[in-house]
Formats: sequence, structure tokens, C-alpha cells
Amino acid sequence: MKPKGILRVGAGSSFADDRIAPAVELAERGEIDYLAFECLAERTIARENLTRLKNPDKGYTPRLLDRMGAVLPACLKNGVRIVSNMGAANPTAAARDVRRHAKELGLPEVSCAVVLGDDVAEILRRQPQLPLMESGKPLETLLPRMVSGNAYLGADVICRALETRAQVVITGRVADPSLFVAPAMHHFGWGYDDWPRMAAATAAGHLLECAAQVSGGCFGDPGKKDVPDLARLGFPYADMTAEGGFWISKTEGSGGRVDLATCKEQLLYELHDPAAYITPDCVLDVTELEMAQDGRDRVRVWGAKARPRTPTYKVTVGYDDGYIGEGQISYAGIHAVEKAKWAAEVVQQRLKDRGLKYSEVRVDLIGMSSLHGQPEARPEPYEVRLRLAMRTTDRKAAEAVGFEVRALHVNGPGSGGGGSDPIVREILAVQSVLLPRALVDGQVVVKEA
Repeated sequence: MKPKGILRVGAGSSFADDRIAPAVELAERGEIDYLAFECLAERTIARENLTRLKNPDKGYTPRLLDRMGAVLPACLKNGVRIVSNMGAANPTAAARDVRRHAKELGLPEVSCAVVLGDDVAEILRRQPQLPLMESGKPLETLLPRMVSGNAYLGADVICRALETRAQVVITGRVADPSLFVAPAMHHFGWGYDDWPRMAAATAAGHLLECAAQVSGGCFGDPGKKDVPDLARLGFPYADMTAEGGFWISKTEGSGGRVDLATCKEQLLYELHDPAAYITPDCVLDVTELEMAQDGRDRVRVWGAKARPRTPTYKVTVGYDDGYIGEGQISYAGIHAVEKAKWAAEVVQQRLKDRGLKYSEVRVDLIGMSSLHGQPEARPEPYEVRLRLAMRTTDRKAAEAVGFEVRALHVNGPGSGGGGSDPIVREILAVQSVLLPRALVDGQVVVKEA
């Protein structure tokens, strides 16, 4: 049973294609107050911007309606409010379709608060000299190929959306921990400059943002780090107090584990500097953070610190970066490795003879050298799969890679087979810039009857 005076915030997902059932479990019997869905990767918004250009009614996370349709009945019944960045490049359309889908399911009227303002592409076009964080080059070098520019908004604008009392808050690009910071701010009435509490909430949000990764996902190692009932992993939640204390746990009876080991691994995940983890809400310092096991699948966390937030927002700039052409084929039996290497040489010579040019070539022997490079002392396998991938700005050159690999079935070394269809992928790359906060206008729009 949830302790008195506790705010309980559940993690409903960690990426766009995460499992749905654990979120339903949280909504039905987790006694949560809020359910937060984090569904955006770095390139996701760029991809969904392209989707919106093709269809103005789309551009939100593709599984939005599946996810919302599954959890809304329990959330409405139990008074659980939903906060999510599943709006991606089109949160307004996402809110419209969530409300329509709820009606189709025979559910009560659902109000949605939409957070806007993260799309700063037009602002970026007026700031061509902003330096790219990765290279130091000016932004103008990417502008001709830019497809999206989205600022990582913080908990302040999400909190404003929660103040509307809407059942569902749908955002575009916001910082992952901010999805969890905002409910605590709203519920307890914390000030946005209350650094000890901002630190606690941000630390909790960071632990929850990858959902199952703190309850045993991406953790297990047979015989060394066993995870009970891995097939039925439960998603975690945080119990938070008005003073800023919090515990990490999961739904009773669900699979997985929540302990010091899982929490410590997740705490360090993607933490570029433990003393200065920069978010839109604060600069988090976890170097003195402490954890203690406080019962089965329950970890108490305290000691996080924070400094004032920076005067800029980080902006992810998505841009077209050409194509990758790919083909695969397997070789088995004696000399399988030598045959695969020979096949790769044949394909590259064929493409060269056709006058096609590539900026990057990768030859992988899957199961042997694709992750750790050429083996030195490992025994040669009896079977191997060749993957040949080549980067180019010419789509026809990309298409030719898979075609030539496929032709190896009858034109290459013996014992080749099991090839794949030719693959061509458009490359959506991302780089980042820092944009002054004064140029970004976070807004809230309510959609209701």
C-alpha cells in the first residue's frame, strides 16, 4: 500500500517501441498518481518531422494510440494523470487523435494539455552563426539540409500544463527527467529555483527515464547478475516526499529486480559528468548521492545536489546526411571466412568498375568481427554472415550495393546463400547547438470539450 503523503510517479516507457503491458500494470495496480511515457530518441523528432511533411495529420509517435488506448481505461478509473513526449513533431495532432480514440473506445471525455514551443527551426535559420557543439562549425553549414530543430524544454512549461488540470499532457521535445520533475513540482508546489528539490526530482527522473533499465532490463548476465522472471519485467516508479526524499521500486509481483546494483548502473547511464549533468531544470551533481536498500525491490536515494540551470537550451538539429546501401549473404562450411572476405572484395570491385563512389565502406563478418574488429586468436567459425554497408550521397549508388551482394548467389564464391533483400536507408543525422532561453517561447494549449 502506498504510504501516506507520498507522490508516486510511474515510468510507462523508455522508447517508442517499448512494451505496453507493464504500463497497464502500473495504471491498474501500482497505486500511482502520474504515469510518464518517454518515447523520443535523438533522431526520432527528425524522422517524425519528415512524416508530418508528408501528412500534416501525423508526426507523433506511431504507437501513440495503441499505448494510450491500453492505459486510459485504468488511468481514468484510478485518477492517474498521464504526461508524455509522444507528441514528437506534432503534439497538437496527437492530442486530437487521443481524444478521438478515447471517444471511439467509449471512454469519458479526455482533456489534453499540449506543450508547444520546442520547434525552433525557424529561429535557428535566423541564427546561422551558432556553433555546432560537436564540430565548432557554424550552423549555416547544415541549414540547407536541416529537417528539424527542437529545443529540450524543461519542467516549468510541463508544470504549467499540469496546472490546467488536464487528464493528459502531451509534449514534443522535452528533457527526459523533466517528465518526472514536473509532476513533483505541481503536486508539492515546489519553486523552480528550489535547488535541493530540483536535484532530488531530477535524480529520480534520470533513474526512471529508461523504465525497465532500473528494474533489471539491460542488466542481466546469467550466473552473475540474474534477473527473476525477465520475460515479465515490471516498470519502476518513484515514491517522492514534499521534502525531496524518494525511493525507487516496482509493482509488487512483477518480474525483475530493483536494488543497489540496478539503480547504480542506471544512475551512471548517459551521465556525461556526474558533477555537472546539465538539464533544462538544473545542473545536477550526483557525486555525493547515496543509496540504501530499504526492503525488497525498494531503494532509498538521497544526497543529490544541483546548481542553477544554464542560460541556454540544448537544441537537436536533424539533417539529411545521404544514404547507406546494404546487402547481406551467408557462407558455410570449410573456408567460410575466406569466401566471405573474397565476396566482399568482388562486390567492391564491381561497384568501382561501375564508376560509383562511396565516402565510407564497412565490411562485417557477423558473429566474428562486426563488434570487435578482426579476430587475432579466435578459432575460425564454420559459418559466417557477410554484411557490406556503404555510405553515399547518391541513392542509385546506395541501391547498387545490395544488388551486387545479392548477385553473389550465382556470381560469387561457392556455398553462399540466405541473403537479404537489398537495403537502402536515408541517413538522418543530428548535431546540437545552444540557443538562448530568451528566444524560446514555451506555450500550453488545452484541448477539451
